[in-house]
Amino acid sequence: MPGNVSVLYSENHPPGGLQGADGNGVGCRRRLRASAILGGGFIAERSFRQADRTRVNDRIRAREIRVVDEDGGQLGVMPPFEAIKLARERGLDLVEISPTADPPVCKITDFGKYLYQTSKKAHEQRKHQKGSQLKEVKFRPATAEHDYQVRKNQIIRFLGEGHKVKAMIFHRGREMAHQEVGRAKMHRLLQEIADHALVEIGPRMEANILMALLAPKKGGTAKPAGTPAGGQA
Repeated sequence: MPGNVSVLYSENHPPGGLQGADGNGVGCRRRLRASAILGGGFIAERSFRQADRTRVNDRIRAREIRVVDEDGGQLGVMPPFEAIKLARERGLDLVEISPTADPPVCKITDFGKYLYQTSKKAHEQRKHQKGSQLKEVKFRPATAEHDYQVRKNQIIRFLGEGHKVKAMIFHRGREMAHQEVGRAKMHRLLQEIADHALVEIGPRMEANILMALLAPKKGGTAKPAGTPAGGQA
């Protein structure tokens, strides 16, 4: 056979003789892409799409399942064929939503709607994970007032954007002998951002760094505080 030929087989039209682990054709919905290569041999690839991994209707293989309806109501434990009958009477599908439970949990719902909602939920989770970051804002015990205000307002802005913030005061040399100066600055900072931040960790010393881990407070605002006039921190 000259060149390469790609043939796409589906569950509904498997190639002759291809059997799954259960002996009923392809054991779960998946696609096998077989590339006929000159000289013989095949390369098979499995699709990992959500629709391929979720068992629905006749593909549910458990002997007994726990069934919930489209509103979350408990319908009890029954064989899959009885649940499928109930689903079809309502014009819906039987979808396995918790395959590792004992017995597995299945829901009577529209399969297309279930896939949409699952995909949307996963997208929101990824969006939240991507959007929330850990920011670091650094001070020194002798940080000037203007620079202190700039950094404080950075923290307020980061918290307002939904990020966690690690506030750090670095001590060098003889500053380690007067840690009370750094602690006083951290105490002032936490008081001034109390409307915006929850203190998750600290303040505590880690080597030469006094740090506190801050999280956004519900109902807080991202509007920076005004800069007071003059003076040293």
